[in-house]
Amino acid sequence: MHHWQKFQAALIFYTCLPLHPQGMLDFRGIALYAPLIGILIGSAIATLDFGLAMLNPSSELIYLRSLLTIFLGLLITGGLHLDGAMDTADGLAVTDPNRRLEVMADSNTGAFGAIAGMTILFLKVIALAAIKDQRFWILASVWTWARWGQLRAIMAYPYLKAIGKGKFHQENLHHWQVWIVAILLTIGNLAIGWFYQSIYLAIELTAISLSFSWAIGAWLNRQLGGQTGDTYGAIVEWTEALSLCAIAFL
Repeated sequence: MHHWQKFQAALIFYTCLPLHPQGMLDFRGIALYAPLIGILIGSAIATLDFGLAMLNPSSELIYLRSLLTIFLGLLITGGLHLDGAMDTADGLAVTDPNRRLEVMADSNTGAFGAIAGMTILFLKVIALAAIKDQRFWILASVWTWARWGQLRAIMAYPYLKAIGKGKFHQENLHHWQVWIVAILLTIGNLAIGWFYQSIYLAIELTAISLSFSWAIGAWLNRQLGGQTGDTYGAIVEWTEALSLCAIAFL
């Protein structure tokens, strides 16, 4: 019952799904369930992508198919992570480090934030369109690892605000839980790779997504000296976009 309540809380926090749970929900520690939410979101958009391909497999519609797939992911999350990525871009554009958090907290989107948001969506659509095979697996895997990157950042780096919507994520979260999730995700990818006789792709998916999710969190920590709820979103969005680009190239 405890895990089910936490999972419901995670669904409500990370998505816009019309859920109506019974009783009060405790949002502390829900970050542990973020990778599971990633599996669900990645599988949902991959299902749409597969359905559209069944309706019309023409390669001429690959960009429209990819656009609708990425757009569904945006709808499911309500732009939660993309908003964080845009706010983070605005903050990093400020030359005075002491004003970055103030700018990131501003609800108005600046030029750098708008550019970052458009770039992320553009990269996702173009990269996904360039990927021809195993799109379902790739989407589910990348969307899951992106949220593991957020989970790792929550565990590894200090939270920069005294209060904030992201601070409670650190409560009831332990290092060993984060690494168990990483091990399970790796085993899952390898198992799928073995089943489809695509072990190379399994290793590639794991290495690329894990590397980007780790590196982006570390880079943001170096730039800001810690993390905020906005940077957690930036880790998710940039990991998804850059991982798809790397997979498309390879």
